[in-house]
Amino acid sequence: MRKFLFALMITALPAAAGSSFAWKHHADGRLELIENGKTALVYNDGPQLKPGVPEDRRRCCYLFPVYTPGGTLVLDDFPKDHYHHRGLFWAWPTVGVDGHKYDSWMVEGLRERIVPGSLRWRGGTFEVVNGWYTGEKQVVREHVKVTVRPTAHHTRTLDVQLRFEAAGSPVTLRGSDDANKSYGGFCARFAPREETVIRTDQGVLPDRDDLHAHQWAELEGVYQGRRAALRITPSPSNPGLPYQWCLRPYGFVGASFPGKTAQVSSYAIHPGKPLVLAFRVDLTDK
Repeated sequence: MRKFLFALMITALPAAAGSSFAWKHHADGRLELIENGKTALVYNDGPQLKPGVPEDRRRCCYLFPVYTPGGTLVLDDFPKDHYHHRGLFWAWPTVGVDGHKYDSWMVEGLRERIVPGSLRWRGGTFEVVNGWYTGEKQVVREHVKVTVRPTAHHTRTLDVQLRFEAAGSPVTLRGSDDANKSYGGFCARFAPREETVIRTDQGVLPDRDDLHAHQWAELEGVYQGRRAALRITPSPSNPGLPYQWCLRPYGFVGASFPGKTAQVSSYAIHPGKPLVLAFRVDLTDK
């Protein structure tokens, strides 16, 4: 017990003398990263639920809040129009296992929870292993690694790597079955704002966008008088590039994987053959 307490004290300290990063793990299942004395982000490793929201919306294993270097909160959690949207997250409407369909997007039939003892942090990086469960059966083992680079040029950059491996039977990921849509993948839900602008590598979009391929996408707006933007850029090493996107002026940016084309609409994860997805997230004060 004394050895455990000593280890906990050590991991709660900054990684090294002069480091700008420090971590604080809260008892309610939130891992907070502090840069230069200010909160940079929180990873929710424990189940979270906002007061007044239905119990079946309780969930874990996502990033919220996430701040720009200037302290602007650009993301939202449990928004009233989409209670299932949650900060910076990754989820799929269809998770197929042994002929059964589950939904990690709406948190129906499938729940995530941390593998005990797997949460680690050092410097600007944390890692954790989560399980996807149908009841008590684990169907996917998810390894998350997030590295936060030191702030530079009014920008905070997150490098997010996700590794998914089937725990037994093959697992199929699929986006929305809705006509002309295919949301599901790596996503950001934005806080209320004014003067919303959505950009991609192809320029400013005049309206919502679905099923069109882009190299990256960002949403810019004015949050309580402060202008800021968040951009998502898939890694060149990802399978299935370029990704289609789900882009919404109300405040949603999602890189759809595997998307919906004439050739591909699902992706199967097999035991021993993990799926690895990586993304760069830039938060910039304008």
